[in-house]
This record gives sequence, structure tokens and C-alpha cells, in this order.
Amino acid sequence: MNPLRKVTKFLLTGLIVLAGSLFFLYPQIFYCELIAFSSFKSSDKKVYFSPDIHANKYKVLKNTVTLAEARVDSFYQGKMSNPKIIICQTAQQYKKYCSSTEGAGCSIGTPWGSSYVILNAQGMNTDVIAHEMSHIELLRRIGWWRTTNDIPQWFNEGLALMLDRRFVSETSARDRYRAYRYEWRYYTRNGRDLLLLKDISTMREFFGGDQKHVMTAYMTAGMEVSYWLLLRKEAGLQRFISQMREDIPFQEAYGPIGPHHFKDSKKISE
Repeated sequence: MNPLRKVTKFLLTGLIVLAGSLFFLYPQIFYCELIAFSSFKSSDKKVYFSPDIHANKYKVLKNTVTLAEARVDSFYQGKMSNPKIIICQTAQQYKKYCSSTEGAGCSIGTPWGSSYVILNAQGMNTDVIAHEMSHIELLRRIGWWRTTNDIPQWFNEGLALMLDRRFVSETSARDRYRAYRYEWRYYTRNGRDLLLLKDISTMREFFGGDQKHVMTAYMTAGMEVSYWLLLRKEAGLQRFISQMREDIPFQEAYGPIGPHHFKDSKKISE
């Protein structure tokens, strides 16, 4: 056999095995990548609607997406990401594209640049969409590798909470921090059941518990990041992103980290 043909055959076989392995491990990525060939409807190749959603609801749902995009644009001082939006109607559809039955939305980013926000039409709103879009925006700005390997989950989730008003509705930096501090005190019983940031740094650690654990993780992340943004002022996030893009380690770009700011919170409120 021709040596070139042998090498080509070997590479082709390797690609087929790799694709098969990826599909077995992450089938949701393949389903998302092939959304244009599914029964989902789209007029702009950006927002895809379940075939079970009536066309007269498209405008309202698209407007909700637009409001979420405006939040991302404002918070990040310009929106750079452009994920495809997949709106599901049934639990089966949501599980197929999100690989989960939990929550009203999830986000998927790939090493090759594709990104998706998958939503459950039954529970989607501006807060849910903005939260998931924040994950994609951070991924777009810092890169897939650095985001998945160097960004702790508490920061990723805490940053997304800054666009998500389901738990705390305050929008000014000071009031938002105070509100998250109040929620944190409630879920940790005034600090007696606190979670350290180092213990919620991975997806498994952050979400690997009962509902109280997850809510405590969210409030811990929300309080920490809102405190960080309060101290860093408006330019802080942009400076952080620039440093991460320059391969500066997360801890150096972020700055000093405390397990919580229970004592410092008194100074902020006075």
C-alpha cells in the first residue's frame, strides 16, 4: 500500500474514533452543532425554536433574548460573543441539547469556537438568559482553555449572578453587595455553615450537593464577586480580562482572596 494512503487511512480512522468518543461522552455538543438540520425553526440562524412552540410566540421570546443581550453589552462594556440560542419546549428536548433536566437554561462552549445557550421555554426569562450569556461572554473574551482550566467556578457563577436578578434585584455595586451579604448570612446561618471559595472551585464542588449546598455556593460566589467589583470599580473587570488574556495567573489578576468578608462587610455598610 502507498505510504501516503496508509497515513491518510490512519488519520481518518483516528478522527472517526475521536468523533465517536466525543459523541459518546458529550452527545449534547453534537446535537447543538447539528441544530440547523433538526426540526427546530429559525429565520436568522441564531435563535432556534422548538417545533412545539407556536410561531405567534416567537416575537415575545426573541424580545426576551434581546433584553438579555443588552444586559451583557452593558455589563461587559460591549458584547463580543454571539451564541446560538436553542429554545426547547419539552423536558426531553432540553435534556437532549443541555444533557440535564435541571434549571431553565444552560450554556455550552467548544474549543473550536461554537457556543450555545439552551433554554427551557417554560422557565426562561431575561435573568436566566443573561446568566447563561455571561458564561459564554467570559469564554469568548478569555478563551476556552483558560476559562475551563484557570477560572474557578465560583468566579464564573458569581460574575453571571451580576446579570441575574432572580436572587438579588439591586443593581448598584454597593447595594448589590449588601443584598448578597444579607442572603449569604441567611444561607450560612450568619457564617456558621459557610463554604470556602477553595471548596467550590470546580463544577463538581459547586453543584455537587443538595439544594441548600448549591444555594449557599451561589450566595457565597455572589457576595465575593459583588465585593470584588465594589472594590475594583468600573474598570476592574476589563483590567482583569486583559490580564487573563496576557496569561497572567488568575490569582494575580484577581487579587487577594478571602474565604468571606464578614468583618469587612461592616466597614462597607458603615
